[in-house]
Amino acid sequence: MANRITLTQFLIEQQRELPGVSGTFTLLLNDIVTACKKISHLVNRGDLIGVLGSAESENVQGEVQKKLDIITNDIMVNALNWTGHLSGMASEEVDDIIKIPSQYPKGKYLALFDPLDGSSNIDVNLTVGTIFSILRCREGIDPTLEDFLQKGGDQVCAGFVLYGPSTMMVLTTGHGVNGFTLDQDIGEFILTHPNMTIPDDTGEFAINISNQRFWEAPVQRYIDECLKGEEGPRGKNFNMRWVASLVAEVYRILTRGGVFLYPLDSRDPSKPGKLRLMYEANPVGFIIEQAGGACSTGQERILDIKPASLHQRVPVILGSKDEVERIVDYHRQG
Repeated sequence: MANRITLTQFLIEQQRELPGVSGTFTLLLNDIVTACKKISHLVNRGDLIGVLGSAESENVQGEVQKKLDIITNDIMVNALNWTGHLSGMASEEVDDIIKIPSQYPKGKYLALFDPLDGSSNIDVNLTVGTIFSILRCREGIDPTLEDFLQKGGDQVCAGFVLYGPSTMMVLTTGHGVNGFTLDQDIGEFILTHPNMTIPDDTGEFAINISNQRFWEAPVQRYIDECLKGEEGPRGKNFNMRWVASLVAEVYRILTRGGVFLYPLDSRDPSKPGKLRLMYEANPVGFIIEQAGGACSTGQERILDIKPASLHQRVPVILGSKDEVERIVDYHRQG
């Protein structure tokens, strides 16, 4: 392929053209890229180097951790804590804010990440990924919890890396969405999917239908109409997909459209949703909207939510705009 654009070149050219994009920000993204290359290598090696299986511990969410959950979290932290680009970090795998060691300078950004999304799939060799979000921060401070609790609409950058048959990074800095594929021969991410967009209409939905009995009426109505196909009120047939890996679901929607639902259900009143606002819903919602889609809880736009806590959970409905708006309208009707 002639004139292949590397991620580094893409970022530097974007830095030249866009106001507010600095060399520091570009260096920070390169640090994240380096960490994700290391994670990609470990995921690809798997049981050959003994990194699969349970770690016999739980994270802050009360979920059993895989060995790779812990390893990938350490990779992300160790790649970012010394660089001088961050004031602090937060991880889905860690209860509290991750502080920058005192011997290192503090920068003007905050990084939040899910180091290994979909890790329940790792032992059956299905797609997993890393999700990250970048926020602005007052330079040089020791950030407090409140500094992290910013609305998703305030994100500077969001992205995810997909560890599948090929390793891909999908990235937005608020000016569209672009996809990069890791060339293993040269160790560089190459721009392969410029200006990714989501079609407004779709005939495909993704949901864990085993939870159907717990859903609210608007979601029950929407899925029932899809399942009735041509004979139902929608007048067309739908396909259903479910990978149980958010990064895989979102990537599919970015490449061919669709709608993904992890809606509110009645199983546990203490958990208003399954997905984490700060580490999953916000970065993915930013990407989806930048690609022309929509992302909602059913009641409100994800990116408008003022976080109440670092590990807050929310319902998520995202994907092709017309389908998301239909589901939101069903919620309005009650």
